[in-house]
Amino acid sequence: MTGAGDTVVAVLALALAAALSAFDGARLANLAAGLAVRHLGNVAVSAEMLLSGVGRFRGQ
Repeated sequence: MTGAGDTVVAVLALALAAALSAFDGARLANLAAGLAVRHLGNVAVSAEMLLSGVGRFRGQ
């Protein structure tokens, strides 16, 4: 088990609470889940990991 589903739910809920659109929240949640599955076992995706992933996604 990777915890990817838990990551999706948590990040999507936070994104919607922060007034992101459902589309952008889903994109962010999917990115976070992708980061989570790169590690063995359950991983809490940190803000730093997510920001780094967004930067790589955008090519920065």
